[in-house]
Amino acid sequence: MDKPVQGRQDCCTNENLSKACSLQQEIVIQPSMPAPVRDEICCGSPPGPESNFFERPGYVLQQFVKDFVDTPVGPAPRIKTELDRKDLLGKLAVRWGIRRDNYKVAPGLYCVGTPDQNAPVLVTANYKLTFDVLRRELGSINAWILVLDTRGINVWCAAGKNLFSTTEVIKRVQLTGLEKVVRHRQLILPQLAATGVSAHQVKKGSGFKVTWGPIRANSINYFLRNNLNADDSMRRVTFAFRERLGLVPVELSHLVKPSLWVLLAIFLVSGIGSNIFSLAIAWPRGLMATTAYAAGILAGALAAPAFLPWIPGRSFALKGAITGIICGIGVILIFHAALQFWEMVALASCTTAISSYLAMNFTGSTPFTSPSGVEKEMRKAIPMQTLAVLMAAVAWIGSAFAK
Repeated sequence: MDKPVQGRQDCCTNENLSKACSLQQEIVIQPSMPAPVRDEICCGSPPGPESNFFERPGYVLQQFVKDFVDTPVGPAPRIKTELDRKDLLGKLAVRWGIRRDNYKVAPGLYCVGTPDQNAPVLVTANYKLTFDVLRRELGSINAWILVLDTRGINVWCAAGKNLFSTTEVIKRVQLTGLEKVVRHRQLILPQLAATGVSAHQVKKGSGFKVTWGPIRANSINYFLRNNLNADDSMRRVTFAFRERLGLVPVELSHLVKPSLWVLLAIFLVSGIGSNIFSLAIAWPRGLMATTAYAAGILAGALAAPAFLPWIPGRSFALKGAITGIICGIGVILIFHAALQFWEMVALASCTTAISSYLAMNFTGSTPFTSPSGVEKEMRKAIPMQTLAVLMAAVAWIGSAFAK
């Protein structure tokens, strides 16, 4: 037996499992089981469940693997199509940015149902959220799933980063021995991968023809039943209200650590005055500045994406600035009785700059922008946002000396 690979968390790929176990005989999917033995009480309670038949030393059997199907190149994991509590908790955590950079499954060949040599081959990324979305839609399908190594990145982003690529598709086909598993020579790729994959190069390098599947996984059943034909709605990328709000938790999660430093800086700056530094002044002024900062986050990370289509302008930085100005006016109205003119200017500038910057983060999550367009917008907007922050700091500190 080969030495177990250290640091891997999955034993769910065809090539890895067959290599690690050095199988010399046919895998028996339903082994004959001896008559059950009554568990004796041990240490005050009965023992736990027996080890899974498919567990191998040095590897972890993932909870979404149901059993294994024998293929001409070794066992392929058959996965469940229902999501369990662990899957749902993982999804919730990732939506809030927890372990998002390492939320992935092992690349390789999987299957659902009871696929044969004529079953379709669906290609996807190894980002587990993407993997889960696909398998959830395949409850009534018999199919092979070829998972690429996209470093735990979703299909669209991985294609843009050259990870869901022509080279990776060809490599994964060859590593899994897919030509021995299926008779046909056809791969169904998600349409969002088209920016990273050259269909004719895949055909030349692997012998498999690329067929572009629908945009969304929930259309795959219809697509397969309709002889691999997609209607216009399956080719159109949407960015509806619910989809936009789904991005908000991730953006907010990125702000936790930097916000701690920002709040500390706000407290220190708010205490500066004619007495050099005063705690008595720092607390009330710090509360007002903190409210302005929070309003900027609300305006840029929530209001801007939520009302995106209705906010004037094409630039995301401009849209964020508009929502920031509105929220900044709200902050001024809350504290207007205790504010001087330059303090009002400082709070409004702070809220506007923060909102404009955060709204720009959504440029990489929409179908409205291009990499060159995003770069062009950032070159123009970031200097103006920086200037607004500096103006806010100078006005805020200067107004303390005027009291």
